[in-house]
Amino acid sequence: MPPSSTLSLDSFDRKILKIMQTSNRTTSDQIAEHVGLSPAAVQRRVKRMREQQIISADVSVVNAKALGRNMTLIVQVSLERERADLIDLFKKEMKKREEVQQCYYVTGSADFMLVVTAFDMEEYEQFTREAFFDNTNVRSFQTHVVMDPVKVGLTVPVDEKQD
Repeated sequence: MPPSSTLSLDSFDRKILKIMQTSNRTTSDQIAEHVGLSPAAVQRRVKRMREQQIISADVSVVNAKALGRNMTLIVQVSLERERADLIDLFKKEMKKREEVQQCYYVTGSADFMLVVTAFDMEEYEQFTREAFFDNTNVRSFQTHVVMDPVKVGLTVPVDEKQD
């Protein structure tokens, strides 16, 4: 999203975004009451922000442990060769893997940082065999096992003061 897109957000849009990031099940009526607009105006603004990809998804956050996925792992991956086609291939493969919750192409000592979920260490080992050991372009990977997910989220700070 280009930086100029933030310029099109007024204080009402910012208040709406802040509420929707907490719970996107909040009704237009409830949002309207909180921000001082009509429900129709809220709906128009939300529709516009979705069209502009300011709101990029409406999802339900699922508790992984409730599904038996008791492990979260942060994985640093370094590639053997950093050609654009090989980087794109790795990105494509990670997007296909359901156990990969997040994948970031990064600067620094590693090329990628992944957030992976697994039922147990056996399942994670199988994942590493398929995703890393079978990939001739993966030079190395380092796994960090999450002991306590202190803060987990995708909310973006919304500064209501900008206008």
